[in-house]
Amino acid sequence: CLLARRLVEAEVPFITVFWKENKSKFAKKCNSAGGWDTHGNNFVCLEKYLLPRFDRPFSALIEDLDDRGLLDQTLLMVNSEMGRKPKIGDPRSGGEKGQGRDHWTHAMSVLMAGGGIRGGQAYGTSDRHAAYPADLPVAPEDIAKTVYHAMGIDDLTAVDKGGRPYNLMEEGRPLTELF
Repeated sequence: CLLARRLVEAEVPFITVFWKENKSKFAKKCNSAGGWDTHGNNFVCLEKYLLPRFDRPFSALIEDLDDRGLLDQTLLMVNSEMGRKPKIGDPRSGGEKGQGRDHWTHAMSVLMAGGGIRGGQAYGTSDRHAAYPADLPVAPEDIAKTVYHAMGIDDLTAVDKGGRPYNLMEEGRPLTELF
């Protein structure tokens, strides 16, 4: 996160921080392929290993950018390509008595901070099982358009080699309610 902050200070426009733990270090403890792919022993793995290693530096990055007056112009986003099944103990993920949760593409969380996003809000809800969106469902293209909006790019029209205009993303809408 320190390197990310330094890149922001150097006005690098796009920065990706990818984190995957050493497979051998957490594979047995988390019954996983390493990193966040926690299929078993989910609660212990998240509470004792992964979340503290994420929370401390990410919180420090937010405070650091805010202290330097850079948070409003920097959009921070934490996301994954999927969520986790709401049902704990999936047979494929540690057995019926295990603490595993398999992949789930129907509902997930995305964290956004800075970049004009108003803090302290949640957007949308899931059903009572946290399995499916209940209110204000969001699609990946909505997230992408929200990122573009935060960057001040609202016109996604491009022109091909023949001079014909086309829209880079026809679907989705920016979640302007977040700003």
